[in-house]
Amino acid sequence: MLDYESLKLIWWLLVGVLLVGFAVMDGHDMGVGTLLPFVARDDIERRVVINTVGPHWDGNQVWFITGGGALFAAWPLVYATAFSGFYWAMLAVLWALFFRPVGFDYRSKISHPTWRKTWDWGLFIGGAVPPLIFGVAFGNLFQGVPFSFDDHLVSTYSGSFRDLLNPFALLAGVVSTALITFHGAIYLAHRTQGEIQWRALRAAGFFGGLLVLSFAAAGVWLWMGIPGYVIQSTVEAAALPDPLAKTVVREAGAWFANYRRYPLTLGLPVLGFAGVVAAQVLARSGRTLAAFWASALAIAGVIGTAGAALFPFVMPSSVDPRASLTVWDSVSSQLTLNIMLWATLIFMPLIVLYTSWAYRVMGGKVSAAYIRENSHSAY
Repeated sequence: MLDYESLKLIWWLLVGVLLVGFAVMDGHDMGVGTLLPFVARDDIERRVVINTVGPHWDGNQVWFITGGGALFAAWPLVYATAFSGFYWAMLAVLWALFFRPVGFDYRSKISHPTWRKTWDWGLFIGGAVPPLIFGVAFGNLFQGVPFSFDDHLVSTYSGSFRDLLNPFALLAGVVSTALITFHGAIYLAHRTQGEIQWRALRAAGFFGGLLVLSFAAAGVWLWMGIPGYVIQSTVEAAALPDPLAKTVVREAGAWFANYRRYPLTLGLPVLGFAGVVAAQVLARSGRTLAAFWASALAIAGVIGTAGAALFPFVMPSSVDPRASLTVWDSVSSQLTLNIMLWATLIFMPLIVLYTSWAYRVMGGKVSAAYIRENSHSAY
């Protein structure tokens, strides 16, 4: 059995890996859904777009479910507090996601234009709303979430849904939306040809530029105007979790302390920017598969940048800073983390192998001719 301190760090990394996996795999589905009403001009073209992700979208939901399950089991205090504070935001994500299975399964069952157009916009909502809300949630983490604990570690949230929609959080939502939509555009360029591919490349150019600008603006805003959190008391990394057993203060520029302390972490934002540029160049030169992986590296860089800045904090509190949840005091027991680690080491490779096999078998370009020849079996 691994020691408790190591397990806490390992699960911080694993949750990050699951977030990146979700953004890469389910993210390109959502990005394609966001672009659906804009890159396709008629019903055949829209069916082409839908069929690029139709066979895989539900399998990619495994990353979303696994990430939620890992958050619940590894960081139960974070899970409980987040779903209390972000309750209406999480419900909005859930309601938006309802459009996806129904839209994919029923959109082409009836040939009436109004029916199909309605579900096209439903797929747009299911693709655009979750990344926006997840980005807004991340933006609020950097500013602190208004929650506190009593002596029994029962959390109380004192904010409102409207409070979450502050300017910096909305900027973070723009970063997230641009990131996922850019990734979807690169994937769409890989799976299509002709006019749809050209429009996807144009969309990738727009959202790639928006991502670079908004990501840089968020970094400058954090540096100039949002104080970070610092633990002043001694951290007992191997101790049993107790969020109230520490002293936390807010300091200007504290969100950049890890970058000063560990210079190698500066490679994460560089990876975010470089991945966007590389994906653009590769896609326009026809190397669309390599562009997809460059876009995936950009996602890892952006998410990694946020994670490295926050560490060791997971969910800071703006009401009672000492109640802020960290990697050290928001986790499950040592036994639980060990069992989950072994389960992850067994099942994660199986998920990756299955996903790789599915994309290999059902890969290739999707064309208008294919849709016409398979009008009853295609989405």
